[in-house]
Amino acid sequence: MYRTRAGTWGLTILAALVYFFLYAPILLMAVYSFNDSRLNITWQGFTWKWYLSLWQNAYVLEAMGNSLVVAVVSTLLSVVLGTTAAYGLYRFRLRTAKLLEGLIFIPLVVPDVVLGVSLLVLFVLAGISLGLHTIIIAHSVFGIAYVAVVVRARLAGLDPNLEQAAMDLGADWWTCFHRIVLPLILPGVVAGGLLAFTVSMDDFVVTFFTAGVGSTTLPLRIYSMLKLGISPEVNALSTILVVVIALLVLIAQLVLRRGANNQSNYVGKEW
Repeated sequence: MYRTRAGTWGLTILAALVYFFLYAPILLMAVYSFNDSRLNITWQGFTWKWYLSLWQNAYVLEAMGNSLVVAVVSTLLSVVLGTTAAYGLYRFRLRTAKLLEGLIFIPLVVPDVVLGVSLLVLFVLAGISLGLHTIIIAHSVFGIAYVAVVVRARLAGLDPNLEQAAMDLGADWWTCFHRIVLPLILPGVVAGGLLAFTVSMDDFVVTFFTAGVGSTTLPLRIYSMLKLGISPEVNALSTILVVVIALLVLIAQLVLRRGANNQSNYVGKEW
């Protein structure tokens, strides 16, 4: 009993130290974003002025707008193409299914530098000028992989008898998909889309290689601001980005959990 309690306390302390090591810098950054002093050396009082000054910074607002445009468009493309790819691999039992799955998931394991350089070379060889459109294409590449992974896992738990029963009752493949399959995998589609949006908003390396003149996103703007030193404005902007991304990840997890609880209770509607 004593060894069990000691082991439990030891694991608890170790976990607390790991979490402290991971999140203490983020917490410190958030605290100093409210510091009244421009120098991040001593605390001189609480203020909101650094957050307010962000809304008066035209460069930050432009970068935020670019990030939202890229994230929304690339997420829509990723959801459509990623869901289609996942359902195709699930629906059609091809001999090359494992190879195709590996090709789809490669952007998740390839280093961001390699992916960014390869896309840059592709755009240069194809004669495509860099801009927001190239960033959208680049983000769609790894966004499709994120959506496909989540939707594929969702489809793995789907009862194939539901589709067979629907087709036996006269439904074609499209009716079967949008009336039976899509409602069941919708939580996975939404969660995958949220993850793709989150990664797009947060991406720096791939964006750095594929961005052109006038297509600066929020992570690139933060990087350029850091060249002048770590100011409270940088802390405030980074804190906002961390909070937004954390909320999106939390929503994605809640959607997946809720969908998993409701999947067994789904009853197909009459078509």
